[in-house]
Amino acid sequence: MMGESPNSARSFRRGLWHPMKKLLCFLAVATFALAEGKPNVLFIVGDDMGYADLGFHGCKDIPTPNLDALAASGVRFTNGYVTGPYCSPTRAGLMTGRYQTRFGHEFNPGGSDSGLPLTETMIAKRLQDSGYQTGLVGKWHLGSQPAMQPQQRGFGEFFGFLGGAHDYFAKNGIVRGKEQVTELDHTTDAFGREAAAFIERHQGKPWFLYLAFNAVHTPMQATPERLAKMAAITDTKRRTYAAMMLAMDDAIGVVRAKLAATGQEQNTLVTFISDNGGPTMEGVTVNGSNNAPLRGSKRTTLEGGIRVPFLMSWPAKLKPGVYEKPVIQLDLTATALIASGHESTGDGVNLLPHLLGENTDAPHDALYWRFGDQTAIRMGDFKLVRYDAAAEGGSGTVLGPKLYNLSTDIGEAKDLAAEMPDKVKELQAKWDTWNQGNVAPLWGGKEKRAKGKGGKGMNKKKKKSAAAE
Repeated sequence: MMGESPNSARSFRRGLWHPMKKLLCFLAVATFALAEGKPNVLFIVGDDMGYADLGFHGCKDIPTPNLDALAASGVRFTNGYVTGPYCSPTRAGLMTGRYQTRFGHEFNPGGSDSGLPLTETMIAKRLQDSGYQTGLVGKWHLGSQPAMQPQQRGFGEFFGFLGGAHDYFAKNGIVRGKEQVTELDHTTDAFGREAAAFIERHQGKPWFLYLAFNAVHTPMQATPERLAKMAAITDTKRRTYAAMMLAMDDAIGVVRAKLAATGQEQNTLVTFISDNGGPTMEGVTVNGSNNAPLRGSKRTTLEGGIRVPFLMSWPAKLKPGVYEKPVIQLDLTATALIASGHESTGDGVNLLPHLLGENTDAPHDALYWRFGDQTAIRMGDFKLVRYDAAAEGGSGTVLGPKLYNLSTDIGEAKDLAAEMPDKVKELQAKWDTWNQGNVAPLWGGKEKRAKGKGGKGMNKKKKKSAAAE
């Protein structure tokens, strides 16, 4: 500028430089924080999916290209489990990182006043308190009382419904925050769009998003366009199921595309599970799902009820591959907490050292299940189980204990209990010790008689489940 002294010019440039320096430093710190232990975290959960119904598990009649691409981008777990054979208990475990039997959430909520106890802190709250933007899109199913709703449990944003199931085309009951939405095309499509919008809105700062689909839970409702794409499937129930699976896969494609378009794909930890196995109760599939080669169904402690599709992708950190040692959904919570700079205080294990080759041991000495009188323990290749025979068209009694070697008998066809009584005793004693840390169910009718803290072990008598969907 004319007439300006050299000193005043330098002062002017310094005046510009200091705010710019602060901005550059802030961006550098933010970038470093994201790169060094502050990933975005995206939990995706499908609902009532059949184990065989994904391309990466060999499915031929239902295309799942986006889930297959997610599997190819990360780690596929061949022995991935959930802690419950029903929707809500699994979600309670995922959100807390603890076996839900530790705090009485053993069954689906039994009424309007039941839900995940307020004594439990969710991962969303812990991440929110440390500066993460947090959101839930989709199905809640962890309590509808005001104090139990998502935005009171650590979710800054919520788009979805509070219960366990919802009509796919009805807007009533779908809320944004606490406000009823005024229009809706199809829940699965809407959930994909809302998740993508959350990702775009919060780019540049760490976020946690829980994307909880109600697909492929009943009611069986698909869009005409997707039904037309599945016209080659002659069974009408299976065709509708396939169209609903396609919708969920499309929605996940929308979400993954947004991650890529906003430059967040590399540093986002993405996990995917189904909340339980497909409902093939009494030999007749409820929604058209297929659990092959697993035996059993949703609502049982057989493999078909608790072993699920299980993926983890974090391109900046993990190489693609397959992991074969048993893991459980609690590990996803522990891994996400530790990756984001928190301590894990639950029952899960941080999987990162195992996936990076830093720890070659199995993540768990044993995995455990209790669902009323149905129970199971897996230790190494062996599984000791008591299960509800009604789920396979039986008399409605709880059968067992039965012992299976899952390394050679994934379909749980050959009971080894009579041949290996010492192994039965060993696993039973281990389960009994674990069960000492459980409490009685907070709801569930007759199922409250399941042994909690101080219990004597796996009860052999049958009580009818009150944990209906």
